[in-house]
Amino acid sequence: MATTLEQFVHTPRIAYFSMEIGLRSEIPTYSGGLGVLAGDTLRSAADLAIPLVGVTLTSRLGFFRQVLDEAGRQSELPDPWEPGNWAVPLPAKISVPVADRDVWVQAWLYVLSGASEYQIPVLLLDTALPENSPEDQHITDQLYGDGTEYRLTQEIVLGIGGARMLQALGFRINTYHMNEGHSALLPLELLRREKHRPDRQDPAGEVYDVARVREQCLFTTHTPVEAGHDQFDYGLVERLLMRFMSLDEIRRLTGNQHLNMTHLALRLSGYVNGVAKTHAAVSRRMFPDHQVHAITNGVHPGTWTSGPMQELFDHHIPGWRHEPSLLVRADQIPPQEIRAAHAESKQVLMDAVRRLTGVTLDPDVATLGFARRMTAYKRPDLLFSDLARLKAIASQWPLQIVMAGKAHPRDAGGKALIERLFRMKTELSGSVRMVFLPNYNMHLGHLLTSGVDLWVNNPLRPLEASGTSGMKAALNGVPNLSVLDGWWSEGCIEGVTGWAVGNGEGAESNGGDAEALYTTLKEKVLPLYYDDRSGWARVMLGAIAKNAYFFNSHRMMRRYATAAYIR
Repeated sequence: MATTLEQFVHTPRIAYFSMEIGLRSEIPTYSGGLGVLAGDTLRSAADLAIPLVGVTLTSRLGFFRQVLDEAGRQSELPDPWEPGNWAVPLPAKISVPVADRDVWVQAWLYVLSGASEYQIPVLLLDTALPENSPEDQHITDQLYGDGTEYRLTQEIVLGIGGARMLQALGFRINTYHMNEGHSALLPLELLRREKHRPDRQDPAGEVYDVARVREQCLFTTHTPVEAGHDQFDYGLVERLLMRFMSLDEIRRLTGNQHLNMTHLALRLSGYVNGVAKTHAAVSRRMFPDHQVHAITNGVHPGTWTSGPMQELFDHHIPGWRHEPSLLVRADQIPPQEIRAAHAESKQVLMDAVRRLTGVTLDPDVATLGFARRMTAYKRPDLLFSDLARLKAIASQWPLQIVMAGKAHPRDAGGKALIERLFRMKTELSGSVRMVFLPNYNMHLGHLLTSGVDLWVNNPLRPLEASGTSGMKAALNGVPNLSVLDGWWSEGCIEGVTGWAVGNGEGAESNGGDAEALYTTLKEKVLPLYYDDRSGWARVMLGAIAKNAYFFNSHRMMRRYATAAYIR
């Protein structure tokens, strides 16, 4: 193991901190889009030989395994995994101060290999050690565990413990990249180091220290609503961090009534970005004192392209895996070949649906897909706003619907939405076949985004930071029918890459979205699918040539490298 670790520690690296990272479907250290994006970030870094090191928590019990009863009532079970089956324990142990005690942390090393065998190390921080109390051994068990004290303790382990672990293992870190605010205590640890540097002689004191920390840190924000940012009461902060840094010092750096982790990261980062152009604009309005750049998200081409599509691209566009911008040539692929490749991917999804639900779908029927976190602003029920209208459309143009998604355990509204969707499924019986696949994960996401005919997304504007599921669909020649928010505001070329739901870009236009959705389905999408197969193939190829070529994580990582890592 010393030799394995040795190959990573001598190269200057960017440390990428994220509470969740989707390494693979079998390792449940992710809950949704944030973690999957983090995994795609590291996968593209490996393909492009960008020297990153990932830092996250072990999350031994995962987020949760979703169980749905016949009425759609969700219950949650642990989703355990054994780190020793996928990673190797590293010898170093560090401690972090939590209240009046020290919590010991060890790391597991997971190695992610790129297409050219370049490797990216990922450190999974773990407190399940005999040195810790039984309670502290469980700190890194549950991803996004319940209770504010548990969450703050996890963020102490991630931010402070992650920085200390990198130092203990001998990593040479030039830049620290915080993916969301969960790791915002990291720059406080760097600030403490600056204050104790033996060569520190600058009379400017704290101002100088903060400037040096800002030079090392960058922050990617993903949340376009204030309520989504982690905030902790200063009484709790003082109790848990009293041996780390005085409350007065922390208050001076945040200036809020609570410890807002997003605000802390903003103030201690020299580069800040949102994850789409619209999201960056929203963030600039939320944080007018900060310059927020835009680096639009992307998805990893090799991970999210189906097997049949990969073979097709390999034949017609060699080199696309390393240079996905070459997919701009996809419009040269013969239409019959893109239809055949998609038909294979669709059949794989049909087989999975039958295996998981017992429902047999018709591969010749237009299949709509929707898979997101189940919460109110995602509006998974928008398509079912008028069942009579939907049935009338389906009587003329047959359609079937495949859905999936988890509601947060504490989101009663999200759980109620799943139950409502199950009722809709019953009411549509005989007119529209609909299935809801349980326990949505990376594997199901791959099957859905490559196997449906049309990807639907209905967020309330402007609450969609980016969204990446539609990008995965585009990689597979699946057009989007989506609200103009997040990435789709940049990616939609009407009738070429897909279709917009409505034409508004502000919150005031949300009310007419159901009508726009039905009208577009009936008058544009379904007639093209059934009556003009060559025209449908052109839109499939347009989705690849004009969306997938750009909205990929290789382009995203090159942008981070030139705009943020090299400053």
